[in-house]
Amino acid sequence: MLNDISRLMRTQFDNRARDLGLTRSQWRVMVFLARSEGVNQSGLAEMIEVDRMTIGRLIDRLEASGWVERRPDASDRRVHRLYLTRAARPLLDKMIVLANDVQEAALEGLSTADRKKLGELLSAIMNNVSARQAANDAELSDGPRAARLGGSGD
Repeated sequence: MLNDISRLMRTQFDNRARDLGLTRSQWRVMVFLARSEGVNQSGLAEMIEVDRMTIGRLIDRLEASGWVERRPDASDRRVHRLYLTRAARPLLDKMIVLANDVQEAALEGLSTADRKKLGELLSAIMNNVSARQAANDAELSDGPRAARLGGSGD
């Protein structure tokens, strides 16, 4: 059900955002950049969980549209830092309003108490999934180490 709700909300967002000239992937890049301006492409790719080639193509398109700029890193000539342009700011503001509208439409008819409880329940689910993922990641990273050391990895 969570997946279906997410898919429906993404579709509604995409349909409305199309008029602004951005794809959802481009919007995600801009939101992450607004939170972490000055990040390099590799760091942004990691944050958004896409490969470096994908983020490179997204940044190329955003740069060609005048919404993102690459600036050389002062300490490493091979690295470029990413920044939103002034032209991107009004667009980002519109996208935030759009996202809030889609969310508000999804929550229509829910009382303030219901919305609060829903947030608490979803947070609990996210914490459960995150904890399980962290445990699985730790187990996977200990596995090869334990095999190399011939023991439990302690």
